[in-house]
Amino acid sequence: MLRKYSFSFLLMITVLMAGCTTTAASQSDVVKALADPTSTALAETSSPNVSVTEEALPHDPPASCPVTTPQDPVFVPPSPYDSLGFEGVFWYGSNSLWTALPNDGVWWGLPHNPSGYTQKLFWWREGYVWTEEPEPDLIVTGERLDAPAPPLVSSKGTNAYAADIGSAMLVGVDFPTLGCWKITGKYADADLSFVIWVAP
Repeated sequence: MLRKYSFSFLLMITVLMAGCTTTAASQSDVVKALADPTSTALAETSSPNVSVTEEALPHDPPASCPVTTPQDPVFVPPSPYDSLGFEGVFWYGSNSLWTALPNDGVWWGLPHNPSGYTQKLFWWREGYVWTEEPEPDLIVTGERLDAPAPPLVSSKGTNAYAADIGSAMLVGVDFPTLGCWKITGKYADADLSFVIWVAP
């Protein structure tokens, strides 16, 4: 027995079916993105039923992330910093501006807060005296290289001193996502950039 349906009822069914097709396509795109380790598994998806986590990223940097390695020849800072050093890191830069980077190019397990993944960055410059410039005009910026992401958020520069680091400048940064990041520090007439892999 055939039933008669109103035009408005048929129109409603057509709209609902079209909506289902769009959702299925969106889910398919997300699945493809997760299969590609260099894609942004961190991006928000339009489908509320799909959960994407940053833990999908590997601990080790992929070949597509050109993490910074020691210079050749290796940079040795001026005295008294040449007698200092930290386990698992190397000095990178020049007498005008340098920093300490991990040997494997990875920062992992960083504290997480609503602003992102937090790290403290120390910077040095020959002649910088922490007591004479407590708020150095150090500007730090950062951009993600392997996927779209908001820029890195940096605090204002402050001073730092300890027996094992000497007189240094310090900023706190928040990475909005994990991934491959290029960071640039600018102080006076010098600037220095490096690439780091921020891992789970």
